[in-house]
Amino acid sequence: MSKGFYCAEKEIRVAEQVEKEEILEHDSLRKEQHEADEISVQLATALERNRELEDKLLRMAAEQDNFKKRMQRERETALKYAEETILREILPSLDNLERAVEQCRCSPDAVALLTGVEMTCKGLLNTLEKFGVQPMAGEGQPFDPNFHEAVAMETSTEVPENRILQEFQKGYMFKDRLIRAAKVVVSKGNVEE
Repeated sequence: MSKGFYCAEKEIRVAEQVEKEEILEHDSLRKEQHEADEISVQLATALERNRELEDKLLRMAAEQDNFKKRMQRERETALKYAEETILREILPSLDNLERAVEQCRCSPDAVALLTGVEMTCKGLLNTLEKFGVQPMAGEGQPFDPNFHEAVAMETSTEVPENRILQEFQKGYMFKDRLIRAAKVVVSKGNVEE
């Protein structure tokens, strides 16, 4: 074998070796690029998931805050009106005392009883007022179906139309809430006009 042939063969082998190494390096780079692409996709997916979870966490925190506020308002309302039921039960007793006062006024023999019942009635009204119970204005006031229950309508030359002519049972407010509507007779006005 000649020296030239040997060198050419060696150069071919070196060239083949370089080509193989370039192919391997290219394959390795392609594999690394593919892995980098996969990692980028995984990172983007993880970041998106993280954003979704952060949004969900913020929404849940806002919902919890709203729930706490709503529960606080409901608790305050419940406390504010907790006495309402017992006050409704007391009002008929007050009505009976007021009726007794009216009956005593008609009987001259019941002056002492009248004084005692009037004092009891005033004391009970004062106690109720301390808790926020107020009687509503009655006779002569405009009729309002939100606060009055009409039990009858009568003509009147003295009381204008749609005004309360007579009050059968007082109405009461508890703070800003109606606890009992007044039972009233409403004036039709002077029908002859």
